[in-house]
Amino acid sequence: MSIEQQTVDHLDQMNKVVSKYLEGNDPTKISKELNLPRVKVMSYLDEWKAMAANNAAIRERAREALVAADTHYNKLIQQTYEVIDDATTTANLSAKTTAIKLVLDIEARRIDMLQKAGLLENKELAEEMIEIERRQDILVGILRDIATEHPEIRDKIMRRLSDASKETEVITIVRDV
Repeated sequence: MSIEQQTVDHLDQMNKVVSKYLEGNDPTKISKELNLPRVKVMSYLDEWKAMAANNAAIRERAREALVAADTHYNKLIQQTYEVIDDATTTANLSAKTTAIKLVLDIEARRIDMLQKAGLLENKELAEEMIEIERRQDILVGILRDIATEHPEIRDKIMRRLSDASKETEVITIVRDV
């Protein structure tokens, strides 16, 4: 088997695992459904998470899959409510009870899926915050350098930096005498 074919097979298998995972299935259930060792399922999920965290195109694809899955859950819930209405009309208490439990199960799976996806969003937000803080530190450094080189505007720059900084952050103004 060629390396290209092995790569395609590997990515295809990973896609199947990830699809099941995004539907709200846990690794043990995915392992049973796809007849894969649980360790292999975990490996695919870890690899996918690493790839998704480092690739904007994959994150966008994950968002698309998430929207599609959420839409699918909406349709399932709508159909289940139709079953509940029919069961109410025909006074079939057993079918009604089963359908109500199904709605609860579908909602639980959807919430689980959205929470798992939220972890990606939190990581993106954290990365953005780190980048913003890095840029801010660079700008403060530039302003401090300018203040050192040009004592005639030092006090004004340092006062403005102090005003714009966090309340707990202390900026010391040092004067050359």
